[in-house]
Formats: sequence, structure tokens, C-alpha cells
Amino acid sequence: MALFENRYRTHDVGLLLLRIGIGVMFTIHGYPKLTGGVEAWTQIGGSMGLLGIKFAPAFWGFMAAAAEAIGGQLLAIGLFFRVTCLLLLATMLVATFVHLHSGDGFNQYSHALESAILFLSLAFIGPGKYSLDQMLFPAPRRLY
Repeated sequence: MALFENRYRTHDVGLLLLRIGIGVMFTIHGYPKLTGGVEAWTQIGGSMGLLGIKFAPAFWGFMAAAAEAIGGQLLAIGLFFRVTCLLLLATMLVATFVHLHSGDGFNQYSHALESAILFLSLAFIGPGKYSLDQMLFPAPRRLY
């Protein structure tokens, strides 16, 4: 039946638009954190204490800020895509947990949780053919 046939020939364009849009937004969101310095990183990284990780809060804060700011850029261009998605997934899961632990309502934690779902899904989907990963690390050709 024609209605159910797979005619999604533009899925790579859709992935490109999704990567660029989400990547730019996360870069903009993470850049102030990244440039905030050790004091901001320590405050952000202090959240790891809720998970029992109480050492090096500045390091963890820097990693979260870098995951958002630099990860957003890598996401947009489709470079090191799956690793980037996993780092952003971890960051968003911690952010969700922090909101839940603080007793915040759904409207406060929903963005982080939605982003976590997005990054988990993208890690499985891949960056699409319009990405640097595809250009630099093409899939091997099958010989059958």
C-alpha cells in the first residue's frame, strides 16, 4: 500500500537540520558556562556530589560546560558524533537528576530530559551522510 511505503528520501537533510539547530542552541547555552571560569565550573560540577562524586567539582563543571559548548559545535558539523551524543546524554541525565533532587516540577526538568532522549536517539541513528564523520570515516563497502 503506497501510504505505508518508505519514501523518506530526505532523511539525511532532516538530520543535518536537526544537528545544526540543536548544535547551535547547545553551543549558545554552554558558552557562558565554558567561559565562566573556575568559579562557575565549581558550582556546576558540585552537582556531581548528588551522585556521590565529591572530588574535583571544577573538573566536572568544566566537562559539562565543554560538553555543551564544544559538543554543540561537534554535533552541528557531525564530527565524533556518537561520542559527542553520549557526553551530551550524560550531561543531560545529570541535569535531570539535579532538577528532580531539588524538587523542581516537570517544567523545570523537562528540557534536560527531552534533550537526553534526543541524544540517546541520535547516538543510535548516526549523523547522516552530510556530516564530517561520513566524509572522514566512511562505512566500509560490502562485497556482496
